Amino acid sequence: MSYIKGKVRQLIFESDSGYKVGIIRIKESDDEELEDFINKTITFVGYFADLTYEDTYKMEGQLVYNDKYGYQYKVDNYQREEIEGKDAVLEFLSSPLVKGCGEKTAQKIVDVLGENALKLIKENISNLLLVPKMSEKKAREIYNSITKYQSTDDMIISLKKLGFSINESLTIINSYGNNSIEIFNTNPYILKDIIDFKKIDSAYLKSDNFDELVREKACLEQVIPYLEIETGNTYFTEDEILDGLKRYFNIILDYDKFINFLNELVNERKVVKKDSMIFSYTTFEDESYISNRLISINEQNTKKYTIFDTEIIKLQEEIEVTYNKDQLNAIRSSLESRVSIITGGPGTGKTTIVKAIVNLYIILHNLSPREIINDIALLAPTGRAAKKLAESTGLPASTIHRFLKWNKESNDFQVNEFNPNNQKLIIVDETSMIDTNLFASLLRGLNKNIQLILVGDANQLPSVGPGMVLNDLIASQMFTYSPLYEIYRQSINSYIPILASEIKNKELSDNFQTKKDDYNFLETPSYNIKETLKQICEMSISKNLSEKDIQVLAPMYKGENGIDNINVVLQSLFNPKSDDKKEIKIGEVIYREHDKVLQLVNDPDNLVFNGDIGYIKSIISITHPRKSEVFLIDFDGNTVEYKKEDMYNVKHAYAISIHKSQGSEFPHVIIPICKNYYKMLYNKLIYTGVSRAKKSLVIIGDSTSFKMAVYNDYQEFRKTNLLDKILHNI
Repeated sequence: MSYIKGKVRQLIFESDSGYKVGIIRIKESDDEELEDFINKTITFVGYFADLTYEDTYKMEGQLVYNDKYGYQYKVDNYQREEIEGKDAVLEFLSSPLVKGCGEKTAQKIVDVLGENALKLIKENISNLLLVPKMSEKKAREIYNSITKYQSTDDMIISLKKLGFSINESLTIINSYGNNSIEIFNTNPYILKDIIDFKKIDSAYLKSDNFDELVREKACLEQVIPYLEIETGNTYFTEDEILDGLKRYFNIILDYDKFINFLNELVNERKVVKKDSMIFSYTTFEDESYISNRLISINEQNTKKYTIFDTEIIKLQEEIEVTYNKDQLNAIRSSLESRVSIITGGPGTGKTTIVKAIVNLYIILHNLSPREIINDIALLAPTGRAAKKLAESTGLPASTIHRFLKWNKESNDFQVNEFNPNNQKLIIVDETSMIDTNLFASLLRGLNKNIQLILVGDANQLPSVGPGMVLNDLIASQMFTYSPLYEIYRQSINSYIPILASEIKNKELSDNFQTKKDDYNFLETPSYNIKETLKQICEMSISKNLSEKDIQVLAPMYKGENGIDNINVVLQSLFNPKSDDKKEIKIGEVIYREHDKVLQLVNDPDNLVFNGDIGYIKSIISITHPRKSEVFLIDFDGNTVEYKKEDMYNVKHAYAISIHKSQGSEFPHVIIPICKNYYKMLYNKLIYTGVSRAKKSLVIIGDSTSFKMAVYNDYQEFRKTNLLDKILHNI
């Protein structure tokens, strides 16, 4: 990492978080490639506390090139240079930074205290009183100015020594100001809302002010959300929490101390204890809110439509679809209910039903084009699911996070109970993927006078976060529920929806190894899975299919037949090395132009979301004065720029996990199954993978392992309290 030294000439931009863009005149650098910039100005970017024009700064980082702004110095670390020498000290004391000290007073101070004047003043204010004619009032002004000037820098240095980055240090200082170090020394875990808990815990263990009791109580509070993510449960028993403390933090508490801490957390409204159930306060409140809000919405007046039968006949003729009795009931009951649920597996017609509901709602309410946009919200938990919903209805659809205007930095929603949206019909697809916390946030962002239609497949994998929202709402029997069972085959010999149904019901027939129009099972030994996969893809390519048409879904990332290894094989097949394609190696992974990649995290600023699939459009190499690369990734027409260090947010997507495939459909799906995956071979996972296939499905591997997965209920039933809250809130 190189450095530059110089004085800040101008600040162009400052954010509340401490991110700054400015201009610095470089006086010195240790990098030969930066010699051309000596005695010249350059734009710098990074996170800083207050910067002053009078001071010299040493900034560590690297020179980067931005297509829009040109060369910039990206700062990773910085420090204010010590003021050294009599002239520099005199200049500083005479500057506007030091109140009550003009040139004459500054000269007297330097004459008496010498070039160590600043150090002596900070050590003891009484040293200023050694200066002739120095009053106590003026001494206090000068002392306060100097200590205030140094305090932020001193705090940053202290926090950095504890292991915090500059960005993290500034986040702490911006939130707690001059009390930052005192707060850290007293109870650093207060910072967990703005800094990662593990980072705080690691720093506190190294601190001279470490207090075991403070840590034990904080870890007891934190272990509950950790267990929520691990298990999906919304509450835990005492034994489960004690075991979690030992596993996550190596803390063993005696029972009396545990109960004392627990009672304190209950009194502080951080934990809720109800009988033998222990909740995080947030999750308990979310379950309560969901229950109260849904019942309140459901109690609103509903409207019966006398012209429904006439309009549905017209619609069926228009879109050339004939709905069966269950589908017609689902459409009508959803339009005439405040809260309704529609579930069904692949091939049961959920997509066409949603389209009918939207079309009929527009007709029945005589909506203008503007009213359609203002009154109807189509939502899904992932970008791909939202896109699928938009394509099926012909109307805009959005992720829930985007709809609620999620702020990534603060991790909260701008659309909430104080600033709700005004739509009247809300249709949410892939509801099985939505956890308790997100569903509560969604309800907070909606008006009371709405119609809410939840669509999903209750047999798919549950949400990553805690809860079983869709299943609990169905089990309550409090809301209009329309399950769809009848399967519509694409041809007489089509089998995908039949297989999905057999897996769901754990009634696998002998036909699963018989080739069908849209399905094939290829018995393959574990050692030959990658080669068989390659042969299938080569055959597909010969039929003019590409990686855009074919999606490999596998249960695990690691291992011989894991996703990572499969991606290496498929990359060489679908996007082989070529002189006309740039490529960059990051760690052990080679990223190449035209590669298929998967977004791993939500990035609402760039309208890219977890599970979105894109293609590396180009890799721009900048060679002067320092080599760097920029990746341009195209997500269905939305091109997003990634720096090399940002590529940890993506993975190759020739093969992806079944978990990441939720909310998506792919024309042709290939699923490898072998004994190596045994930890992940269970019913809901296999069902979810099979139900992603739209036109064809090929399963390769071990039929014994496949049957084991179908009949394995490895995934434990989640413990939640939502159902009980709904039933007792009547």
